[in-house]
Amino acid sequence: MDNTWAVVTGGSSGLGVAFAERLAAEGADIWLAARSEDRMQEVAQRLEHNYGVATRISSVDLADAGARADFAAEVAEAGVSHLINNAGFAQLGDFAGSDPRRTTEMLELNVVALTELVHAVLPGMRRRGSGAIINVASTAAFQPTPSMTVYAASKAYVLRFSTGLWRELKGTGVRVIASCPGPTETGFWEAAGNDAVMKRRRTPEQVVDVTFEALHKDKPFVIDGAANRAMAFATRLAPIGFQTKIAQLITTH
Repeated sequence: MDNTWAVVTGGSSGLGVAFAERLAAEGADIWLAARSEDRMQEVAQRLEHNYGVATRISSVDLADAGARADFAAEVAEAGVSHLINNAGFAQLGDFAGSDPRRTTEMLELNVVALTELVHAVLPGMRRRGSGAIINVASTAAFQPTPSMTVYAASKAYVLRFSTGLWRELKGTGVRVIASCPGPTETGFWEAAGNDAVMKRRRTPEQVVDVTFEALHKDKPFVIDGAANRAMAFATRLAPIGFQTKIAQLITTH
């Protein structure tokens, strides 16, 4: 992957940093995008020092349509080998009491930004006959989730969008995968509003390892962790009332 750019959104912490580390170790130059410029500068300096790669940072709020359009235009003009659509967030609590503006921002980031960035990189990848897109979904994509209703719905979109693209791009040399982590040791739950829930968490490095193993096997999606896989597939067999009751208990305790 020498002389290639890997774009990582949400690249200032957590899974974004873990994906950036893995790609830099394999020789990709890293383009980080997030709101926190200071934290991205620290990550970029570490990547340059440890792996000898070039780095680039874009301080951008991908939930903002204008800022997102400018960033997507920059990305479309670059030679991008990998796109890691990792940026996203959740809200905990009943939908009726949630902030409508914050809900819209979540959909703009989790759904619209992800889709527009895939649109930006895909023509170039198809022309070159190579490239990889990793869209970070969630185990929440596999069932409705009371207390995280909109988040789960947004991640269901990411899963279905990615698996549909996977089939469309067969034979083109471009790979797409939806990575579906469960609870992970990042700042996700604190940002969502309750860091005390779902304490049995995997590490970002475990999620990245599982994702790249599945990407190399050209799988359309992957669920990180045996327990998470069992839970995701078990929900397919359960009545909807039971699914929603269990999901609510998990996200509130």
